[in-house]
Amino acid sequence: MTDTDDAAYEFLRDDDLLGPVVAEHGPLTIEPADDFFERFVTSITNQQVSMAAAASIRESLFDAVEVTPEGILAADDETLREAGLSSQKTRYVNNVAEAFVERGYSKEYFEGMDDDTVRAELTSITGVGEWTADVQLVFSLGREDVFPVGDLGIRKGMYVVLGDDDYTRGELREAAERWSPYRSYASRYLWRVEDEY
Repeated sequence: MTDTDDAAYEFLRDDDLLGPVVAEHGPLTIEPADDFFERFVTSITNQQVSMAAAASIRESLFDAVEVTPEGILAADDETLREAGLSSQKTRYVNNVAEAFVERGYSKEYFEGMDDDTVRAELTSITGVGEWTADVQLVFSLGREDVFPVGDLGIRKGMYVVLGDDDYTRGELREAAERWSPYRSYASRYLWRVEDEY
């Protein structure tokens, strides 16, 4: 646990909406992934599939190829598809691998960039949308104040916490401003809420 983790816990525990969830689950952490590229590929495999299917595809993929930018680019597309990636996701992971090689992406590359600049850079890769970029900000780069409203689990968690599902994404984003500067932590709690319903 870092000082920021502790501060986020104290701040969110006092919130009228999220406080009971925070108290139930205790302190959570936000820290950068050990391997930025692996985490990025995992995000792509997780898109629009169940958690069980995502885990199976991820395991097959990591068994089939070396999950580095060079390893993905060296693998033929058929190998990636046999591991469970759709043709579309095969293109996307290749696009991400090319971007890492050509642009020199690393956690250090993005240090000093604000979240919007990182988001713009990542979404310039074909196949990387705002949800994937937000997930990288939280889980790959350890950014503390990101609210991935494009995530269905986040929206479901918000509906439970707010007691109503009649909200637009813009209204949810606005409602989540109360949790700044710790919206990434709030998001982790909202995922916990969604897991329980």
